[in-house]
Amino acid sequence: MCGSSRSSRAKGVGASRGCVWAMAALSLCLFAAVAVPSRAQAQAAVPLPTLSQNRTPTPAPAPTPTPTTINSEASAGATLTNLGSNFLERLGNQGSYGFGRASRNNPTGGGASETTDGPQFRAWGEAYGISTRNSTQGDFVGDQRQTWGGVAGLGMRVAPGVNVGVSVDQSRTAINVPLALQSATLDLTQIGANASVDRGPWTWAIALVHGFGNINSMRDTGFGIASAAYDARLDGGLTELSYYWSKDQSRIVPKVDFEYVRAATGALQEVGGLNPVMATGTTVERARIMLGAEIGHYWIFDQKIFDLSAYGKFVDNVSQNISSTTVSLGPQAITVQGIGESQYGADAGASASLSLSNTVRLYLNYDGKFRTAMQSHQGTLGVEVKW
Repeated sequence: MCGSSRSSRAKGVGASRGCVWAMAALSLCLFAAVAVPSRAQAQAAVPLPTLSQNRTPTPAPAPTPTPTTINSEASAGATLTNLGSNFLERLGNQGSYGFGRASRNNPTGGGASETTDGPQFRAWGEAYGISTRNSTQGDFVGDQRQTWGGVAGLGMRVAPGVNVGVSVDQSRTAINVPLALQSATLDLTQIGANASVDRGPWTWAIALVHGFGNINSMRDTGFGIASAAYDARLDGGLTELSYYWSKDQSRIVPKVDFEYVRAATGALQEVGGLNPVMATGTTVERARIMLGAEIGHYWIFDQKIFDLSAYGKFVDNVSQNISSTTVSLGPQAITVQGIGESQYGADAGASASLSLSNTVRLYLNYDGKFRTAMQSHQGTLGVEVKW
C-alpha cells in the first residue's frame, strides 16, 4: 500500500513537472511567433533608398565680374582725354606764347623785334615725355602712366597779324595698374590745326584736334593673361583770348581759355586667361575754362636772345559727362563708372628759349597739371625754324 502510494505520488509529481515544461515550451513558441513578425515588420517599415529619391547636385554659381576688372580701360579713357587736352593747349600756345607773339608783331615797343615784317613760314619739331599718376577713385585703384611722343608742325603768315598752322602728334602711353594686376598701351595719332589773329595788344587763337589710335590691354587672372584690343578716338577744340603787355624786355600776358574734348574707346572682348570678360565702349566729354597769365623776360647777348617765362592757370571743369561701362562674364553683368578729374585744379609751367638767329630757336618747356586725384608732369624739347 505504502509502496503503491509513493509510486502514485511520484507519477503525479512527474506529471505536474511535465505539464510545467510543456507550458513553458508553449509560451516560448508563442513569444517567438509574436516577436519575429514584429521585428520583420519593423525592418520592412524602414524604406530602402532608391535612385529616384537621390537629390540632384546643386550647380556652382556662375562667376561674377568685379568692378576692378576693367580698371585699365577706365585709365585708357582718362589718358586719351588728357592727351587731347595737352595737344590742344600746346597748339593754342603757338598763337599766344608771349615771346612768339613779340616776334610776329610788336605792338608796344618791347620784345625781340621792331618790325612786323619777318619770315613768312615756320616749321617746328618736338620730343616730349609725360609722367602721370592717378590715385584711388571709387572702384578705381589708381594707376601710373608714362607717355613718349613727338610733334611736327608747319605754319605760315597768311596776312599781317594772321597766322595758321597744322601739326601732327604721335605718342605711345604705357599704363600700369599694379593693384589690379593690369596694364595697357595706347598708341595715339593726333592731327591738329591752329590759327591766331593779332590786333594791337590782343591775340585771339583757336585750335582743333582729331585723334585716333589703338589700345591693347592685359590682365593677370592668376591662370594666364586675358588680353584685349580695341580702338580709341577723340575730337576737341580750344579758343583763347590774350592781352600782351610789356615794359622794356619784360612782359605780362593774361589769358582766358575755353576747351572742349570728347574721347571714346571701343567695346572690348578679352581672350585667354581665366574668366575673360566683355565690356561696352566708354565716352568722356569735358568742357572747362582756364584763367591765368604768363610772365617773361628776355636778354640779348652776342646776337642771340635768351628768354625765360612762367605761367599759371586756374582750371574749372564746368562739365564732365563720363559714361558707365557694362562688364559681362557669361550671364552675369555689372555696371562700372569711369573716372574723371576734380572740378577745380591748377596748371603751371615754365619755358626757356634760345634764339640762335632770326631763323632758328631752341626751347625747353615744363608743364604741370595738378588735380585732387591726379598729377601730371610734362617735359618738351623743341626746335623752330623760320624762313
